[in-house]
Amino acid sequence: MYEKTYPSKRFRITLEFLKKHINVHERIFDLGVPNPFSKIMEEQGYSVQNTTGEDIDNDTSALKNNEYEVFTAFEIFEHLLNPYTVLQNVKADKVLISIPLRLWFSPAYRSKTDMWDRHYHEFEDWQLDWLLEKTGFKIVDRIQFTHPVKKIGIRPLLRWITPRYYLVYAERIK
Repeated sequence: MYEKTYPSKRFRITLEFLKKHINVHERIFDLGVPNPFSKIMEEQGYSVQNTTGEDIDNDTSALKNNEYEVFTAFEIFEHLLNPYTVLQNVKADKVLISIPLRLWFSPAYRSKTDMWDRHYHEFEDWQLDWLLEKTGFKIVDRIQFTHPVKKIGIRPLLRWITPRYYLVYAERIK
């Protein structure tokens, strides 16, 4: 993972956002297998538990059977067929979710060799907002940011000015 490009900017912004909203003593359930960002969270003192590679579209037992105060999903929802069911099964009252935004000049991402590395959803910000609202969460804070690439061309130029990521902190409505 990230053999050719390490997303320093995305990780920096995500960590700042996490620190702004989540106390280091709150237990985090991070959707997805252990990854470079879950390791960064642990290095910052957060207690992080990840899923173990199960197909979360079909098996949400990890969401129900673990103890956690915060649910995170960083660049995971676009891979799921049914993120609605996932959010319905989250036990935590706090969620942090980030998604890559749909780029009008780029088709949906699909790896030809890795079944797990495909985007089923190409989200717009309003779609994630609606998903959270429909599952009983209220957005408290949100940011969008670009993801520049060091290449020459029209698409790389557009990536300097078009927001690529959407990061949301939401709390369950009681």
